[in-house]
Amino acid sequence: MKAKANILLVEDDKNLGFVIKDSLELGGYSDNLQENGVTGAEAFHHGTFDLCILDIMMPLKDGFTLAEEIRKIDLVTPIIFLSARSMDIDKIRGFKTGADDYITKPFSIEELKLRIEAILKRTSMSMLTYKKNAIFELGKFSFDYENQILKSASGERKLTRKESELLRLLCMNKNRLLRRELALKSIWGEDDYFMGRSMDVYITKLRKFLSEDEKVTILNVHRTGFKLLVEEE
Repeated sequence: MKAKANILLVEDDKNLGFVIKDSLELGGYSDNLQENGVTGAEAFHHGTFDLCILDIMMPLKDGFTLAEEIRKIDLVTPIIFLSARSMDIDKIRGFKTGADDYITKPFSIEELKLRIEAILKRTSMSMLTYKKNAIFELGKFSFDYENQILKSASGERKLTRKESELLRLLCMNKNRLLRRELALKSIWGEDDYFMGRSMDVYITKLRKFLSEDEKVTILNVHRTGFKLLVEEE
């Protein structure tokens, strides 16, 4: 039987983590349980998830930082924060980070499942619309991510999957820094020298494709990453 949804669960309390994991699986979900923010980030970069449940106070990397990293490359996957911190300032920070819900510990597992169901129901149509209408306007260009097509007045170009994934990340961070390590882990799955050289080749290709419009450029930020600069009309 196909799972209702695939959930990334990042919780450093082993007992609570296993309780939530078992409950989700009994409820028909598939899940990936990680015990800290670093392994949680790696799991997200390597997997495909319908929803993320993140504890806030975790070793190595806290839930807020992990959510910020996720939102740099993914604007639509729902995020639920779990926290023993009930102060309004923490809740406000959670929602500003891009969370869809914030649940204070201790909580009922049934309440968590109901909130998951409500969020998935609410976001399923908007996520479908986002995927179907993933069109980015870049000066003279129109980039159709789903169909991997870059259009301009002079014609259209069919992009490879990696070219499309890299251009999508640049578009989502337009006029902002896209860090090398985030792009590498998200698209190539690893952050090493050889993968980095491969990504540089793709950046050169994209820069050439976009050279038709002098107001659209990809800037190298030395040893840090790239910026897709689009001069607005």
